[in-house]
Amino acid sequence: MAPEGIYRSARGERRIKGFYDHLLSNLETQFDREWVDTRFGETHVLVTGPDDAPPLVVFHGGNVVNPVSLEWVLPLADEFRLYAPDTVGHPGYSAQTRLSPRDESYGAWVTDVLDGLGVERAPMIGGSYGAGILLRTAAYAPERIERAGLLVPAGLGTGSIWRLLREIILPMVYYRLAPSRARLERAVQPMFTDPTSAVDETVLELIGTVFEEVRLERSLPKTATAAELEGFDAPTLLAVAEEDVFFPPDVVVPRAKETIDTLEVIVRLRGESHFLSPGARRSLCEHLSAFLTAEP
Repeated sequence: MAPEGIYRSARGERRIKGFYDHLLSNLETQFDREWVDTRFGETHVLVTGPDDAPPLVVFHGGNVVNPVSLEWVLPLADEFRLYAPDTVGHPGYSAQTRLSPRDESYGAWVTDVLDGLGVERAPMIGGSYGAGILLRTAAYAPERIERAGLLVPAGLGTGSIWRLLREIILPMVYYRLAPSRARLERAVQPMFTDPTSAVDETVLELIGTVFEEVRLERSLPKTATAAELEGFDAPTLLAVAEEDVFFPPDVVVPRAKETIDTLEVIVRLRGESHFLSPGARRSLCEHLSAFLTAEP
């Protein structure tokens, strides 16, 4: 981590936290906000759902704030007590300590968060980068995971670097050099299923501000191996988006089958990109609900 933190300016940090709070309020759900001490610094956790419901831990995507990803699975709060930590070293309210996604750091961080919350073992869901964090936890402390949901996941291989360069990285660089609405839409459209005209305006503004004001995490969680996951015995659901520019199904699904012995369910979201449409999110929540509540 750079000494001055992940933000390029104090103003940028304030703007991003403003987007965080606005998006959280738009979820129209009552949240508790807890703080947990870890060896990597303080971690902010959003908590919602019935007090007496079983726990479900949710990890959000990289370089984006927690409420964006949490919205995808919020209907599960009818059945579970959701614990959604802000990833350290990413935009949000947790410590700005940037962890290596190539070693055991994220697994150690997750165990500290669980200990701080008083959660011994729980089902876990991770979206995108958050799925990579879940897989790092599966390698480090598999006994803490009851069931696993890997949604458009990092940690199981990536798409063509040339496609990423052409469709995402270069447009993002052009936007950074000379920000404009047209360049922002060009940079983010390949990530979204819906046209940018249908995407929440606050989410678009947030992404633009992240491009401008955050020292982005550029390294993905390392690709999991079968040897690393030898002790991982939690039933697992994998959800992939057909048009995902980051983690395409033709790469992710074969790797998951080779790596995860307990892979039980594969959900293929037809016509979807990395950021799912509202209809796909509803369908995904139905699959997750059935999977998470299935009899062992």
